[in-house]
Amino acid sequence: MGLELYLDLLSQPCRALYIFARSNNIPFEFKRVQLAKGQHKTEEFRKVNVLMKVPALKDGSFTLAESIAILLYLVQKFKTPDHWYPSDLQKRARVDEYLSWQHANIRAKGSKVFLTKVLLPLFTGQPLPPEKLEFATEELNVALKQFEEKFLQDKPFIAGSEVSLADLVALVELMQPVCAGYDLFEERPKLTEWRRRVEEAVGKQIFQEAHEEVMNIKNLTADQFAPELMENFKQQLLKQ
Repeated sequence: MGLELYLDLLSQPCRALYIFARSNNIPFEFKRVQLAKGQHKTEEFRKVNVLMKVPALKDGSFTLAESIAILLYLVQKFKTPDHWYPSDLQKRARVDEYLSWQHANIRAKGSKVFLTKVLLPLFTGQPLPPEKLEFATEELNVALKQFEEKFLQDKPFIAGSEVSLADLVALVELMQPVCAGYDLFEERPKLTEWRRRVEEAVGKQIFQEAHEEVMNIKNLTADQFAPELMENFKQQLLKQ
């Protein structure tokens, strides 16, 4: 059996994997797992990933969870070009540094804006309290400032002159609030130029293809969600 990737392209880490595999001509079978329908909670999927989360990889009898681990597996198994995860010790350290930092910063803050702006009003049926979105946006803006000053600086890409896993992971995360209607690239020329370079490096068509579904997120309706999943999400969002 060939390589299987279990993905939902509404998920940022899933999009990173999809773009990376397509950009590097890695053959894989796309196994769609619809989170909104609770397909990640089925016993069938549990055999692939006992954590019941996407993305997940199945390579023959071998299974793997966690997007960063999967990206690194693909890099090494398919011997992708060195710039993705450089052999140079210090360049690789820059990639690792960003991938270690991003979970609690760009990913967490960008996701919060997305969930607050899109899912909270959808699940509650109530208008979004302005102060809730304002707080989430302020937190994201702090992380964006740190991203520019610490990780991007005046370089074309995070690790230097070529695109790496760090850039791909960063950009798919930043697209999440953008797709929710918060254009964080506006009035940030350095970030805008970096985005253009990353898109060109991975292939604009592949990038757009991966983001097609999430770009139409405003067409999502509450009845597209499994009821128990929606209620669980709603309670979590109200606590934030």
